[in-house]
Amino acid sequence: MLKLFRLLFIFFLASTLWANKTLNFDLIKKGKVDDNNTLLIVGGIQGDEPGGFISASLIATHYEITKGSVWVIPNLNFYSIIKRNRGPYGDMNRKFATLSKKDPEYETVQRIKNHIKNDSVKLIVNLHDGSGYFRKKYIDKKHSPYRWGQCSVIDQKNINIPKYGNLEKISAKVVNHVNKHLLKDEDVYAVHNTKTKDGDKEMEKTLTYFAINQGKAAFGNEASKELSTDKRVYYHLLALEKYMDIMGIEFKRKFKLTPNGVYNAINNDIYISIYDNKINLPLSKIRNILNYFPVKKDGIIDFKASNPLLTIIKKNNVYTIQYGNRRLSKLKANYQDYDIVNQTVEMQVDGNTKNIRFGTIINVKDTFLVKDNKDYRINVIGYRAKTKKETDIKIKKSQISKRFSVDTKGYIYRVEYYKDKKFAGMILVKFNS
Repeated sequence: MLKLFRLLFIFFLASTLWANKTLNFDLIKKGKVDDNNTLLIVGGIQGDEPGGFISASLIATHYEITKGSVWVIPNLNFYSIIKRNRGPYGDMNRKFATLSKKDPEYETVQRIKNHIKNDSVKLIVNLHDGSGYFRKKYIDKKHSPYRWGQCSVIDQKNINIPKYGNLEKISAKVVNHVNKHLLKDEDVYAVHNTKTKDGDKEMEKTLTYFAINQGKAAFGNEASKELSTDKRVYYHLLALEKYMDIMGIEFKRKFKLTPNGVYNAINNDIYISIYDNKINLPLSKIRNILNYFPVKKDGIIDFKASNPLLTIIKKNNVYTIQYGNRRLSKLKANYQDYDIVNQTVEMQVDGNTKNIRFGTIINVKDTFLVKDNKDYRINVIGYRAKTKKETDIKIKKSQISKRFSVDTKGYIYRVEYYKDKKFAGMILVKFNS
């Protein structure tokens, strides 16, 4: 019965995703990708630890590696992330010693093992969010040797490899760096040596212990679940930047490393592009539901995302945009034939005539005007027209019903173009706030 349930579940999952974007993990290579001194960063081995997988995603999207090589896996257990679950098929971080080929996660574990064993990879950091605050001596239930938050984890003091074999000294350097930038005293970091090879049967099953037995320096980095996600990410990034410094890897960061800078990087620069840029959706403040959204009749949405934690999941005629473990919006499909040509059209923005390509987001101060075009039928979604005509009329924000806006604040609106009953493209009009 259990096997039947698993088969039915896998079939259901497969039916709700499409070929161009499954829940397989991404490997993102940055910098000099063939460098023989590569840092491998892993996030998302457990889906209920957003500090870890969001930190890895920001390294992928908001860091430029100017010297050296960094490989990033931000979404190792993507399905676990979507489900906000430590492990729908069991804890993946306990599957690196032995694993049956029948395990649903067997192929994923084999893939990450191969990346770990790659000759270019010399140091690995596995990112986690842990309970409470690790302390070497018991203080209370929240602060004790049995908690995992706020520590750098090693399996043993050192390993016999040419570079980075002194795990304890490297871990201590990372801890010292983080402790110079604490937000509050309680957040203090410490080295946590699990002494795995002395008989810790659970830790023998982990990714880091597998890695050191492949001759690779490997560390866990834990941020406390007592902290907000932006603060967890802040501490993870402090640690990762020190690992890069130790390895001689240089970088440029696109935001200020503060909790507020991290929060803005996570939330304010995310978007998804659909059907070869015919539609671009900014996701920072997107509505929970967008109705009558044009989707190809075959039901498949081809998309590109600004962040590897973004995906779209289909169930019936509803397409959910997912960002890590957050559901951003549901697109309720209005199935259409699609015109394949991606054209430019003429619009007037605050009195200035411009040629605008489908998929563009245009900024408007006061008014916009959609030029009449004999090739297209045009629909300004939510426009309260006094006549049926919606072209060659200057339109103000006050003339569009706020409930039809793309964003929750009521500043962004859809202008849709149709050609011979086929959807041709969408332009978003964004009024200045």
